Amino acid sequence: SPYTFYQFWLNVADADAERYIKIFTSLDKETIDTLIEQHHQDPGQRILQKRLAEEVTLLVHGREDLDAAIEASGILFGKATKDSLTKLDEQTLLDVFRGVPQFEVSRSLLEGEGTKAIDLLTEHAACFASKGEMRKLTQGGGVSINKEKLADANTLITIADLLDGKYILAQQGKKKYFLIIAK
Repeated sequence: SPYTFYQFWLNVADADAERYIKIFTSLDKETIDTLIEQHHQDPGQRILQKRLAEEVTLLVHGREDLDAAIEASGILFGKATKDSLTKLDEQTLLDVFRGVPQFEVSRSLLEGEGTKAIDLLTEHAACFASKGEMRKLTQGGGVSINKEKLADANTLITIADLLDGKYILAQQGKKKYFLIIAK
C-alpha cells in the first residue's frame, strides 16, 4: 500500500537517506544540500527522511495516495481524529496497526444496545488488566475508542462504532493501541 511504501522511505537510516535523496528524487543540488544541512543540525526531526518519503511516494503513487499516507502515519502519533481514522481503507488501517495487539470478539456483543466499554475491553478483549485499572485510566482521560476520549467506562459500544464494519481501535494513554476485530 502507499502507506507501507511511505513508511519504508521514512525509516531509512541517515546515511542511506543522504544517498537515496540524490538518486531517487529530481530535487536540485541546492535543495538537497540544504536538506542535508538541516538534517545534520537536528537529526531527530528526520527532515531528510520525511522529504525523501514524500518525493518518492508522490512520484510512484501520486498526490492523493501521498496525502493519505501522511494522514495515516499521523494516527500513531496522536495527531489524528476519529474522522481521519474513518477515512482509512481497510488495508491501510491494517497496515498502520500491524504489530498492535489484536483481539477477536463476537459481533453479537455489539448488536442491539451493545456492550459496556469496560466489559468489552477487560472481559472480551484483554486490553486492560482489570476493570479497576480501566476505570482509573478512563477517569484520568487515558482511554480512547476510535481516537475519541472515553468519558465513562460504562459507555455502550455498538455496531455503529465499528470502523470498516468490523474494527474498533482502543487506546491506552498516548501510544498503546489495541485492535478489536468483531466477527
